[in-house]
Formats: sequence, structure tokens, C-alpha cells
Amino acid sequence: MLIEVSAFWIVGLNVIGIPTAHLFVAWWSMRMPLSLFRVERPLYRVRKWERGGVVYERLFGVRSWKDKLPDAGPWFSGFSKGGLESRDRGYLQEFQRETCRGEFSHWIQVIVISGFVVWNPYPASLVIVVYAVLSNLPCIISQRHTRCRLERILRR
Repeated sequence: MLIEVSAFWIVGLNVIGIPTAHLFVAWWSMRMPLSLFRVERPLYRVRKWERGGVVYERLFGVRSWKDKLPDAGPWFSGFSKGGLESRDRGYLQEFQRETCRGEFSHWIQVIVISGFVVWNPYPASLVIVVYAVLSNLPCIISQRHTRCRLERILRR
């Protein structure tokens, strides 16, 4: 713990701060220009080892649970990633970029929420970091899986 605060303030900062961080980062990333999110950038590039999304299906069973994840895009008047609305090439490319935006948002949420360790004593600080990763990892997996599948469709 780098910042000494009372237990009352630790609980308050965590209970109010963590959901606020999730929502603020999602809102902030929705305000960023879509042109910043390019599928060929290193973070977003589809890798060979992902095997067109098959890795996420076999290791994590992503198809069985991805529909249960919240899609914050529409909450902030953004792009809905709940399903394909068109097979138009332009739409599919925009959808890919939106998966990059979603992945970016969740990686930033991991970083921001992990920053809460500064006022949380050990082992609560460890719990915060584990929460930050586990609460965002399913969304990151889903974004990557969807991007892999969209790439396969666009290659046809």
C-alpha cells in the first residue's frame, strides 16, 4: 500500500471507483476516433496461433458464453457487437475496428483498476489485480475471437 487511508475509505474507493473506472474507460474509448484502431497494429493483429479463432473456441469454449457478456457500445451510442447485421465489406471492416476498440478499452481497464493497489494493503491489492484481469479477460477473448472470425469472412 503506497497511500495510507482508513479502511472506510479503502472500501469506499473500491466500491465506487472500480465500477466507475470500468464505465469511464468504456465511455472514453468510445470518444476516440475509430481511425486509431487498425487491425494491422501489433496489439490487434490476428496471430497464426489463434487459428482463425479456433483456439478460443477449444480452450475457453467462447461460443457458449460470449453472448452473455455486456456490450457497452450501445450504452454510449456506439457500435453494437452483438451480431452481424450485414455482410457488406465496409460494415465488416468497421466491425473489426470496433473489436480493436473494445479490446483496447478492456486492456486499459486492467491497467486502471490495477492502479487501485496504491491504497489497498496486501493481500487485497492482489485481489484487485486478479479481479482486474479476470473481469476483463473474457471480453478480450471475445473481441479477439470475433476479430479472427471476421478476418476469415473478409478473406472469402
